[in-house]
Amino acid sequence: MINPLNNAKNPYQGKAKRVLCVCSAGLLRSPTTAVVLAKEYGFNTRACGVDHEYALIPVSPTLLYWADEIVCMDGRQRHELERQIDKFNKKNVYMAPIVTDVHVLEVPDMYAYMDSDLQSMILNQYHKVVNNG
Repeated sequence: MINPLNNAKNPYQGKAKRVLCVCSAGLLRSPTTAVVLAKEYGFNTRACGVDHEYALIPVSPTLLYWADEIVCMDGRQRHELERQIDKFNKKNVYMAPIVTDVHVLEVPDMYAYMDSDLQSMILNQYHKVVNNG
């Protein structure tokens, strides 16, 4: 049986910070955030959504385990991720727990993919949250 968790932390991904970008469906805000952070900071990024019913790429234990840092677009997504991380950690007591910094950018769901205003907001909000204000 193949276990994707075995590959989540493989050394061949390089040394760049692994940042998981999360929104509701993983279609507009989080993919834009992934592109912007990769371009601006050289991060290794992925995008996903917390709403499993319609997310293009749903958040998964593998993605959570892979990430060094998680960037959510709003507090609802952070709450859902924390619930999933807690569930995973309780279920998998023989594995290293998922311990990841989670930041909330407070980016409203009103922009098109790669909208210039969205890109500016992402950079400004990311800079604020990682520098604590």
